Amino acid sequence: MGTIPKFLLRHKIIIEPLLGQYSQGPSYGSPITYACFIDDQTTLQRDRDGAEVVSSATIFIGDLAAEIPLDSRAIVNGRETTVLNVKRRDGGGLPTPDHLEVILR
Repeated sequence: MGTIPKFLLRHKIIIEPLLGQYSQGPSYGSPITYACFIDDQTTLQRDRDGAEVVSSATIFIGDLAAEIPLDSRAIVNGRETTVLNVKRRDGGGLPTPDHLEVILR
């Protein structure tokens, strides 16, 4: 099946990839815009340390090659947030839509 069909990717998300944490605060790279599908709902997730965190949305991106570091800045639906988790969903040739799930704070 390949990736998520283009007609379903009706929304846009802007990601500013985290380059590093410095004494003056985080440093971000140039913004990248992705076509996506937004599942705008509140859910309970676990962060990289295992703590429970409330997530505001899950974003589905059809570009498996995208590199989205955790804690990157994200702008979606006019609000700024950060990337909590990224899940690569690759069916390995099975008839499923390959995609990235980006969990936002």
